[in-house]
Amino acid sequence: MPPQPRSLWRSTFGLVALVSLGFALSALVIGFVVYEVAHEALEEQLDHRIAAETRALLAEHGRGGVDELARTIHQREAASSGDSLAYRLLDRAGQTLAGSLDAPVPVEPGYLEHLVDNHGERVSQALTTALADGSRLVVAADRAALNETDETILAITAIAFAAMLLIGIAGAWTVGSVTRARLRKIDAAAQAIIDGDLSRRMPLDGSGSEFDRVSATLNRMLERIAALLDNLRQVSSDVAHDLRTPLTRLNNRLDEALSTTDEADRQLAIEAALADSRELLDLFAALLRISEVEALAVRRHFSEVALDALLDELVDAYLPDIEASGHRLQSEIEAGVVVSGDRRLLRQLVANLLDNALRHTPVGTTIRVRLKAIGDHATITIGDDGPGVAANELPRLFQRFARSERSRHTEGSGLGLALVAAIATAHRGRVSAASNGGFSVTAELPCIVNVALRV
Repeated sequence: MPPQPRSLWRSTFGLVALVSLGFALSALVIGFVVYEVAHEALEEQLDHRIAAETRALLAEHGRGGVDELARTIHQREAASSGDSLAYRLLDRAGQTLAGSLDAPVPVEPGYLEHLVDNHGERVSQALTTALADGSRLVVAADRAALNETDETILAITAIAFAAMLLIGIAGAWTVGSVTRARLRKIDAAAQAIIDGDLSRRMPLDGSGSEFDRVSATLNRMLERIAALLDNLRQVSSDVAHDLRTPLTRLNNRLDEALSTTDEADRQLAIEAALADSRELLDLFAALLRISEVEALAVRRHFSEVALDALLDELVDAYLPDIEASGHRLQSEIEAGVVVSGDRRLLRQLVANLLDNALRHTPVGTTIRVRLKAIGDHATITIGDDGPGVAANELPRLFQRFARSERSRHTEGSGLGLALVAAIATAHRGRVSAASNGGFSVTAELPCIVNVALRV
């Protein structure tokens, strides 16, 4: 498939850059909001200052008229600093009586936000008041400090926007580089696996990051796939090896039936061939059953299973056959042990172990069935005091077609314990075998609840 066109905004760099741009725009918006709020607050402060000064001057006018007002203005201008207020008092004819404000006086009374001086250099905020005698008073405050504050806020906003944008781009590039480097390693491992290196695994750096967790999950998946492939290879090899003898025997039976002229011998050969074919069908059925369980689809139908009731039922069912064969049966079953699973499969697990003990131990052997809840796990142990199994044979007993040397001459296909292991794995458990003064198999399964502990 040809490579798809790359979308910048769907890459890690693009996504982080978008987030950074969002933060930068947020800073820009916040800056403008601060600018508007501060600008309005400063303008109101100037208005209050002008209004207070105008009220004070009007009080002087009320006490001594225009002359007293003019004298007060001269005094305040003489004592003023560079950032003080500016004044201008005009008579009815428009002649200046006092004040050095060098700007055109508004005709209409009221506030004026932008009063430009006659040189076009200084901008003031002014309040014009019409007096009762027809004169006009103008009090103005320089807007230079307000404008400087506005410029400072705008400059800080612009710098913050630019800094966040640059930091965001740098962060996006850094995150994108780190992400690409990690993904490149994962991609390289995946390509190696595709090319046939099935031992390759996803890299881990031990950081516990999202990449490590994904890589660990992928590695568990690869281990599962590798195990299934190993099973497939083993099945292929074992089927080819273990089916050769029954197929050869079946072929010989059929050849014998075709070649003989004696009707009785032909009938015996055909019956023997049928028996061999049934054995082969049972063998294939067991293999298919193991494969079905190993696929783990059975987990979809799990429900609560009372193991104590299940084992009691099996012990009662097997007791007559065990006693008839000259064996003894002992059981120790803890009450109230419940697991999540498939009752039919769990029954098969225990039945296979009981069949195994019954088939491969001599007369007089004691078979023991034990169920116990330990913490959050239930353990099922089926053991005997028979001759046991050689220690070097224990690791391979749960493989398909595996049989100990002692059981070579007894009935069986070597698939019983393989099915037991598959069922335990499907129930998120495990099995183990031990041979110490006999032979035992223990299946350990996660336990939902021990009802006896709730009493």
